[in-house]
Amino acid sequence: MPSSPVAPPPERFNFAQHLLQRNAGRPAKPAFVDDRGSLTYGELDERTRRLAAGLRSLGLRREERVLLLMHDSREWPVSFLGAMYAGLVPVAVNTLLTADDYAYMLEHSRAQAVLISGALLPTLASAMVKSDHEVSQVIVVQPAAPLQPGEAEFEAFLAAHAPATKPAATAPDDPGFWLYSSGSTGRPKGAVHTHGNPYWSSELYGVGVLALGEDDVCFSAAKLFFAYGLGNGLTFPMSVGACTVLMAERPTPDATFRRWRGQTAGGTCPRPTVFFGAPTGFAGMLASPALPARSEVALRLVSSAGEALPAELGERFKAHFGVDIIDGIGSTEMLHIFISNLPARVRYGSTGWVVPGYDVELRGEDGLPVADGEIGDLYIHGPSAAIMYWGNRAKSRETFQGGWTKSGDKYMRNADGSYTYGGRSDDMLKVSGIYVSPFEVEATLVQHAAVLEAAVIGVTDADGLVKTKAFVVPKAGATVGEDELKTFVKDKLAPYKYPRQIEFVAELPKTATGKIQRFKLREREAAGQ
Repeated sequence: MPSSPVAPPPERFNFAQHLLQRNAGRPAKPAFVDDRGSLTYGELDERTRRLAAGLRSLGLRREERVLLLMHDSREWPVSFLGAMYAGLVPVAVNTLLTADDYAYMLEHSRAQAVLISGALLPTLASAMVKSDHEVSQVIVVQPAAPLQPGEAEFEAFLAAHAPATKPAATAPDDPGFWLYSSGSTGRPKGAVHTHGNPYWSSELYGVGVLALGEDDVCFSAAKLFFAYGLGNGLTFPMSVGACTVLMAERPTPDATFRRWRGQTAGGTCPRPTVFFGAPTGFAGMLASPALPARSEVALRLVSSAGEALPAELGERFKAHFGVDIIDGIGSTEMLHIFISNLPARVRYGSTGWVVPGYDVELRGEDGLPVADGEIGDLYIHGPSAAIMYWGNRAKSRETFQGGWTKSGDKYMRNADGSYTYGGRSDDMLKVSGIYVSPFEVEATLVQHAAVLEAAVIGVTDADGLVKTKAFVVPKAGATVGEDELKTFVKDKLAPYKYPRQIEFVAELPKTATGKIQRFKLREREAAGQ
């Protein structure tokens, strides 16, 4: 196994205290800026410890869970860190889900309190009606209606408690927080992360690969409740004393461009120097007529994850802004990125090289390592892996295997040591007895000037053979024919890989993170729709 380039945390380690102590010498510096103003590191320290004291006053005990259902705002890091400081376990959940989802998460996590944005309170109320689980306190940021019994206003709750004087005596391997998987199939799984896990991802990737510094201004399209967004917008910048711009609204191209130019919905913000996005978002930005000029932005580094970045997107972005997109792969289970391109070494079309401190293996169907140039299942070994899925022994055993984490992705190792994405394990197709990567076909289709997005699945023909079918979203105002696209792919890939069918659609089904949900396209085909 690889030796880590970073010293481990001490035996007694509270991650919230670790971040606050790192920034104790810069109390007046802005830590977070949102649409309503800024929060300095000194204010963040005091408010975090006030919240910790308040949660303790409710009688909550070590390692009990607190649901965090909140739009990205200055209150989010206070809530997340305050719970960890108190030895509680924040369960950060997606703000785009349904009342049924939240009812399940309340019961599954057994959350004893909820920290929530006022705009989401009606959905939570519906969830609590559907659930038999009761919580002791609901703490509301900016309530939009009069508070009900059992509810407290966030600012008043903080003001009612003096700051806690010391953190809970946790250790690096103690449960620190939960993140739910996206749940693309079945119920979402609660990945349990430790206090030590964000320390490792911040040091190995945030510092070791991105080389973030205190002069950086970070801005992430991925929200804080995602593993990717949590690193981008909280643990990475706070580990080095940087500033983060938070955005509650959806990361549309226009909303993103405003922040790049130093504008928020309610005022101004420092122009971001580091932006974290995803390929779907980059495609929409590059297709937008409002795309900023290079001179309007202050970007020095751009990161991408969530799905593999097509080479064409990275090259077009670099041509316009003069900045590379550093593509990488991470997961909820590993907390953040473990294979990545490097700021000084970018190979578009690949996911890059293994991040120092991690190790990976590509295994075949027989469980043995495959040779370079062959596609295999990706396994990761590293210090930021979750310890289990809560209450799901079967899935835990399937994913967390003796120090290795099975990612569910197919990859190929190139001669230069970089890795190329081959698709999700359940998305791979066998056409004419040969594996075909849907992503490879999709990445080729989007190189066509008229194509905005594409998704490829396997369909069974009249002879019972699997063939490829592409769902294509054309660019606004563009026209292209099925035969033209088939010929385009044939000219660039092996003939057996071209899509036998092409269907033009207005949009593709996606998760909240922007990942294409090919399983929904397969279900649609199976239903004959």
